[in-house]
Amino acid sequence: MEKTEYPVTTAIRLLRDKKVEFRPHLYAYEENGGTGHSASALGVSEHEVVKTIVMATDEGMPLLVLMHGDREISTKQLARVLNVKRVEPCDESTATRHTGYIFGGTSPFGTRHPLPVYVERSIFDLPRMFINGGKRGFLVEINPADLKRVLPVVEVDVATSFTS
Repeated sequence: MEKTEYPVTTAIRLLRDKKVEFRPHLYAYEENGGTGHSASALGVSEHEVVKTIVMATDEGMPLLVLMHGDREISTKQLARVLNVKRVEPCDESTATRHTGYIFGGTSPFGTRHPLPVYVERSIFDLPRMFINGGKRGFLVEINPADLKRVLPVVEVDVATSFTS
């Protein structure tokens, strides 16, 4: 069997350092393709693809939210959980400044600055998840339980279905 080369990002270094078992998955990145494109490219459910969203409170506190690819974040519910007036996604340059990752390649592992990580509770019910490995077109397959072992996470119930 041929060994596929994959990028050794800051996220991969952290996963290796913490002895997290992972399977790398490379795919052709598509601008604005989102989790639908990556799920289709890998032949997996979009529900198993977990997106990393960089957000900030109205007071400017940055944070990460991990959400199923086929769900959206209820910012109103998240603001209630955080006891703030408002929470909004960061723009690309702000997200990159906080994480060190290029927009579309953001991983919760190995961010430039330690950030609070809020995880949709139902992600922990998945037998596996696919999350960004720190580069566009690169997901890693891991056991969701490893999130709790590697990152200081807070479980939340802030998912809402897509409205089309």
